Amino acid sequence: MRSFIAIKLPETVQSSLAELQLELKSTGAHIRWVKPENIHLTLKFLGDTEEKAVDRIISALQGTCNTFEPFRLELRGVGLFPGVRSPRIIWAGVSCGPALTSIQSDVEKELSLLGFEKENRKFIPHLTLGRFKSSRGQKTIQKKVDHLRDSSCGFVDVTSVSLIKSELSPAGSRYTRIAEIPLNGPGV
Repeated sequence: MRSFIAIKLPETVQSSLAELQLELKSTGAHIRWVKPENIHLTLKFLGDTEEKAVDRIISALQGTCNTFEPFRLELRGVGLFPGVRSPRIIWAGVSCGPALTSIQSDVEKELSLLGFEKENRKFIPHLTLGRFKSSRGQKTIQKKVDHLRDSSCGFVDVTSVSLIKSELSPAGSRYTRIAEIPLNGPGV
């Protein structure tokens, strides 16, 4: 099964992101939009994972999550990956405080001990809103992105981390939460 570790978003934030997508859709850019209920903050993409490894993954996540207290993130700004010249992804930004950086780093480290390859790229927290299907409307959406660069989409109180199964289909990805591991740091 394909899987990843992520922070799920509350419905209120999903609604705010749906409104943001609606505003961006008005540009007519040729983008395949992510369903708001599927938008998440990926901490670690695992890829193909054997079902027998699930218990060890959950155990590693429990060990990590037991050292973190719940924390708050702000969703702020919109941008394009890899850049404005030939964008492939449009994203909403996530404030990157020390708690988020630490939990992502610890998840990465713990899962490397289970044999999952470490990510070589620097962690850039973001929420994928859509993927470009062609260059149609790129100039228009670039102007809209510049206009929304500092806009806020709300706050997320992070109280858990999820192990999620991803199933690909012609209708888009379908995500199923396998486990939700609460943050139970010493101050909780």
